[in-house]
Amino acid sequence: MTVYVIVQLKMTDRAAYDRYQARFFDVFKKFSGRLLSADENPAVVEGVWACDKLVLMSFPDQTAFSAWANSPDYLEISRDRKAGATAVVLLAKGFG
Repeated sequence: MTVYVIVQLKMTDRAAYDRYQARFFDVFKKFSGRLLSADENPAVVEGVWACDKLVLMSFPDQTAFSAWANSPDYLEISRDRKAGATAVVLLAKGFG
């Protein structure tokens, strides 16, 4: 079953985040995920949004997501993401 990863980021160190972003695709392309959106200016339709960036990805299933998220390559670059931004990361199941 497809899973969706929704990430809301608040930048704390742009240089660190930019280092992460520069290396992201080299790691991401090794896995079966799809980057659906990476928007630093999403339209707020309702409510208040206090973040700086929204990222939306999909993976064929939770196993594929976990393979990416727990891979040594991703864990290495994610240090810069964690140093560069606070994040809320959600994993949502798609419809079967």
